[in-house]
Amino acid sequence: MFTADPHRYDGRMPYRRCGKSGLLLPEISLGCWHNFGHADDQHEARAILRRAFDRGITHFDLANNYGPPYGSAEENVGRYLAEDFACHRDELVISSKAGHDMWQGPYGEWGSRKHLFSSLDQSLRRLRLDYVDIFYSHRPDPDTPLEETMGALATAVQQGKALYAGLSKYPPKKLKRAVALLKDMGVRCLIYQPPYSILNRWPESKGIHDWLDEKGIGSIVFSPLAQGMLTGKYTDGIPEGSRAARAEGFLQTNQVEEQHQKLIALDGLAKEAGMPLHHLALRWVLAKRPVVSALIGARTVAQLDDSLAALQAPELDKALLARIDEISPA
Repeated sequence: MFTADPHRYDGRMPYRRCGKSGLLLPEISLGCWHNFGHADDQHEARAILRRAFDRGITHFDLANNYGPPYGSAEENVGRYLAEDFACHRDELVISSKAGHDMWQGPYGEWGSRKHLFSSLDQSLRRLRLDYVDIFYSHRPDPDTPLEETMGALATAVQQGKALYAGLSKYPPKKLKRAVALLKDMGVRCLIYQPPYSILNRWPESKGIHDWLDEKGIGSIVFSPLAQGMLTGKYTDGIPEGSRAARAEGFLQTNQVEEQHQKLIALDGLAKEAGMPLHHLALRWVLAKRPVVSALIGARTVAQLDDSLAALQAPELDKALLARIDEISPA
């Protein structure tokens, strides 16, 4: 039986307001994209969730197709929510998404009302919840009218199946129109989830961060370590067994090779600052407005603790931020 640490809110985990809203999110949130599927070690997965909560992480981020196989991350997390966290439900922010490939047939992905509602109902059953705190459109649909996709998000909030609506990976023009449509439907967009790191600064270069800040919308960023490139493991090449060494992974060998000189320079900068590269990378994204939280993954409890140690590192000063800009400009 799990008994939560009574000192979990003792100040070790800072919380930030999500845009102009009443919601506070931990600076580090736990992403369940990897390591929580049926193919993974469930003893370790459960231990990671417990440790995360004990360390003040109150936000668990999921999607319908997280696994593998699809849906299994929600099934496993749902079981642990019921068995370990039922009495803590009101302390937790649970998010899910729909839009990527999930099941066969014409309604198994994208942004139709049919897909979003079917997916949300399935997610709630897997998670064993009456509602999710945030429901995202996971990606824009090139064919379904945006009014239909946003209408589905708005209805999900109005029906109480989600408390807030979010958008993920929408390009600037479509993002701005989607936010306006939601507003016209009486539902505000709470949060935007893009990939963002020292090596991938497009929300800055495209003016999205400034626009989100102006609109009072929070940003929660995924891949702050650039799929592991900013962990320090690739400064001497591509280690055997690493993510980039596996042909089926999202991180490809050529991506590492293209960034190699930057990785060496950034690693040297981190050492000068007295911290490992991944701590520098996490402190960097958290220094950027309107970032409210950084999503991290963890294979083990020790890896989770190591990432959380970045919060104890000093904030990056202007001189250090300027040197990072020189190495990897926006």
